[in-house]
Parts: sequence; structure tokens; C-alpha cells
Amino acid sequence: MIKVCLECGDKIIGREDKKFCSDGCRNAFNNKINKDSTNYMRNINNKLRKNYRILSELNVEGKSKAPKSKLINKGFDFDFMTSILHTKSGNTYYFVYDQGYMVLDNDFYILVKKDIK
Repeated sequence: MIKVCLECGDKIIGREDKKFCSDGCRNAFNNKINKDSTNYMRNINNKLRKNYRILSELNVEGKSKAPKSKLINKGFDFDFMTSILHTKSGNTYYFVYDQGYMVLDNDFYILVKKDIK
């Protein structure tokens, strides 16, 4: 039985369980599968990545404070997050993956990093 590459259709030589003729074809195939399917998705993912970078940059220690103006000046968009955590004490934390923030008084935010196990 002749096996053919899932990406380009060329004959595969080598191991029996091989699916691609080269690393280039494997990468091209996986990039097609994993790409954002619409501009809307791509734009949202870019905003989430940007928010994550900003929080990571300002929160090196795992817990810090930052004024709202600093977040806004760096381009942080408060409309985009991945989850919301309501604590028993009534506080609300907004997370972008494992980086989070909570509103404090006087336009300040506490920045936190969630422990991921």
C-alpha cells in the first residue's frame, strides 16, 4: 500500500505511521487547521494576547498595583477577558488566562497571577 502526504499528496517514504513527506508539509497542514477561521476571531485573539502581554509586563512579581491610566496608555482593552472570578468576600477578579486584575479605589487596579497547577 502506497501512503501519500496529507498536505501535498506526494509518496511517503519511511516509517509506516508517517503522515507527511516532510516537516514543511506537516507544519503547513497544522497551520491550516489551527489558524483563526475569521477576521473576527483573529481580532479578538489579538486583543486577548495584547491584554495578556500588558498584564504580564506590569505584574512581574505575581501581585502588584497599577493605575488605570497606565493600563489604558499601554492599550489595555477592559472589554476583553477570558474569565471572571467572584470571591466569597464579594470581590470580582477579571482574568486574561492566568493574569488577572481587580478594581480598587481611586482608579487603581490590583494585578494578580493565578496559580496554575
